[in-house]
Amino acid sequence: MPAEASTLLLHSLYLVAIVAEAMTAALAAGRRDMDWFGVCVIACVTALGGGSLRDVLLGHYPLTWVAHPEYLGMTAGAAMLTALCARVLRHLRSLFLLLDALGLVAFTVIGCKVAQQMGLSLPIILVSGMITGCAGGVLRDVLCNDIPLLFRRELYASVSLLTGLVYIGLDFMLGLTSLAVPVALTVGLALRLLALRFNWQMPKFVYRDDWH
Repeated sequence: MPAEASTLLLHSLYLVAIVAEAMTAALAAGRRDMDWFGVCVIACVTALGGGSLRDVLLGHYPLTWVAHPEYLGMTAGAAMLTALCARVLRHLRSLFLLLDALGLVAFTVIGCKVAQQMGLSLPIILVSGMITGCAGGVLRDVLCNDIPLLFRRELYASVSLLTGLVYIGLDFMLGLTSLAVPVALTVGLALRLLALRFNWQMPKFVYRDDWH
């Protein structure tokens, strides 16, 4: 895939993903009985927080939503629409799971590319992808007083890790730059959807202290 086409694909998926993440975050805020301002804040933090945290840690400025303030309007608008249409949207759970999976892998690849363009080392590129893919959801869950999905048994952070590894492997190790983005997206999305379909989970650490 030509570089221009892969960039356009990633940008399109990014726009879809931030809207979808904002909508799912709005529903999470609604389950916590937040007011409309709180709903918008949770939506924006969830959709844009991963990229913002990545940019702050890497010293990559301006932040995405500062350079493109329209993204704030998109995510806040999606949150408001969700608040108005929540009764209808609750029947679209499967669609939101698909869009969330798309967002996870697209954010991951975008995060890897940002670190790559900064000339950083491979481990940092991989971590940058994981932060971009996962941190927004962690911030949402913390603000909603939930255990972050990242720390539960679902294959979520591991999907982000594998997506980043596939991207790095194809781009850096094999030099297949034209295939790196589409293959990484496809592999990551397939794994996430299969994990949801068959309830694949990470091993769980259970410890009970019986000392008194």
